[in-house]
Amino acid sequence: MTLSQDIEQLKQQVRAARVIPVLVLDDVSRARPLAEALVAGGLNVLEVTLRTPNALAVMAEMARVEGAIVGSGTVRHATHMRQSEDAGCQFMVSPGAPAYLLEDAQSVSIPLLPGVGSPTEAMAAARAGYSFLKFFPAEALGGVKVLKAFMSPLSDLEFCPTGGISPENMGAYLSLSNVVCVGGSWVAPADLVQKGDFGAIEKLARAARQGG
Repeated sequence: MTLSQDIEQLKQQVRAARVIPVLVLDDVSRARPLAEALVAGGLNVLEVTLRTPNALAVMAEMARVEGAIVGSGTVRHATHMRQSEDAGCQFMVSPGAPAYLLEDAQSVSIPLLPGVGSPTEAMAAARAGYSFLKFFPAEALGGVKVLKAFMSPLSDLEFCPTGGISPENMGAYLSLSNVVCVGGSWVAPADLVQKGDFGAIEKLARAARQGG
């Protein structure tokens, strides 16, 4: 596996989308229309978290949607990675970056976006070859101010802040030179998914794609 090439491709994809919807979904019947609505709204890079019993089936269904780039979230061990690969995912996202997880990621064919919350964690991930990192939980850890502080000492690293991102603050994050994209759940609220109001979700996606 060529880690740097995989990460560069992923960065290009998410930089174009600007926002990665973070999705928690168990109802497989909603997977395809939800993915279609998000893609139609301009958000084609989708993170489906491994927090529900049917998450893998949801990923597999979304991966069939034309134009969708589906990744798995809340990846915590090698089994999650193999399952993500089998489900047709094109990337993986983890809440943290323990050494074992970074090593395990070398055994699968899709890139990992590891989560960090401090300079020490970011430096450890960088040493393992990861230059594109998830900053999580962003707002709880200090948000924009912390990422600004990272710029000079960690100038070779780029981030996708996730956790507490909203239409109100996404612009401040995206204005930072070391931020490639943001991740957030506001573009697919659970109540709209439950009601099947995918038209409203498409509008939220389009607004996010246009900057909030």
